[in-house]
Amino acid sequence: MSENPTTSGVGHPDLLAVYTNDHLAASTGGIELVSRMIGSHRGTRHEQPLRQLLGELREEKSALGATMAALGVPVRQYKQVAAWIAEKASRAKLNGRLATRSPSSSLLEFEFLASAVRGKRSGFETLRIAAEVEPRIDKVLLDGLITQANRQYHWLTDVRREVAAEVFGGDPSAVDVEEA
Repeated sequence: MSENPTTSGVGHPDLLAVYTNDHLAASTGGIELVSRMIGSHRGTRHEQPLRQLLGELREEKSALGATMAALGVPVRQYKQVAAWIAEKASRAKLNGRLATRSPSSSLLEFEFLASAVRGKRSGFETLRIAAEVEPRIDKVLLDGLITQANRQYHWLTDVRREVAAEVFGGDPSAVDVEEA
């Protein structure tokens, strides 16, 4: 692969290379987090949807990698390693419990994932915009990834509201404000 991405119509191809590598690294962290969450939610109603999400995240990472390859953008492995290490380090956060998970751990994880999915969707939208001037970017693929990210976000939003009610009490449907 070329060190300098060759793009026909994309402005600032060097920035696109950095941008896509950052999103690829973020996907590594997301995959690690969901993998850990599956273990924490084994045997619960969340296990199977989390397994589905994990499969989709892996497919999305592969699709992003294929898009980068089509553009001649090299994968910066150091960013992948940094994201992996950062996810592992996040496990050591202080949550008021030394030997067990705090009840708020699941809430924070679902909140983080919902926010990360919004960020991921924004990345797919940005690439979809660039696809208007760069024929090597697959518009149909990105349209599908955006739709999938929307579905993931809505599921995560519902779950985080349920978990919030389980942890702190209240009615998860009390927040029935329409989201974009």
